[in-house]
Order: sequence, then structure tokens, then C-alpha cells
Amino acid sequence: MNKKQIKKLGLLFLIGAIGYAAVEIIWRGRTHWSMMIAGGLCLALFSVVASKLKKRGMLTKALVCAALVTAVEFIFGIVFNLWLKMNIWDYSDLPLNLMGQICPIFSLAWAGIALAMLPLVEAVNKDYA
Repeated sequence: MNKKQIKKLGLLFLIGAIGYAAVEIIWRGRTHWSMMIAGGLCLALFSVVASKLKKRGMLTKALVCAALVTAVEFIFGIVFNLWLKMNIWDYSDLPLNLMGQICPIFSLAWAGIALAMLPLVEAVNKDYA
């Protein structure tokens, strides 16, 4: 990985970290530092998806991004909610949840967020090409 790619991923990480924390504060009235890491990681992953699936449609990219966000959410949930008992979120009351950490309703939300963010990610990818 060259310096340009590191700068690009760093910028996207920062945007994702701050952006996701802001969305969560607006939505839930609070956030947790671990969600900033998750948000930054996810937006950086969007860049990889956009690069690898250049010729695919936006919906396909958004669905792949949603699957990645769901995976990150599950891993972070296992670590922070179940192992460390921080109780950052709990989807146990939602239908089809898995261990209270992920659920299809939020996976759809991640697809919507990905659809909104992919144009920004693709613009940043072009600027750092």
C-alpha cells in the first residue's frame, strides 16, 4: 500500500468515524467510542468495495457494503456487548436478530447508508487514484 492509498483510507476512516458518531447521536442521543472505530472501518471498507466492484451497479455495491457493515457490527457486538459487557446496543427485541447483535432491519439501513455514501467514497477514490 502506498502513501496515497494510506491517506485515502485515513481520510475515509476519519469521515466514517465522525459521521457515524454524529448519526448515532442524532438517532439515539448517544454514542460510544467503539462505534467511531466501527464507522471509520466501514467507510474504509466501502472504498475497497467501490474499487473492486467498479463495473457493478450502485445497488450491488451497497448490498455488499451492507453485508460488510453487518459483519463488522456482529464482531464489534460480540467483543463489546457480549465479552466486555458494555451493552452498547441490543437488538434482542427485533425480529430475526442474531444474538441481539445484528438484525435484518438494520442491515437494510446499512444498505441505505451505503447508497448515500458510495458517491462520496467513489469521488475520494478518484481523487486519490
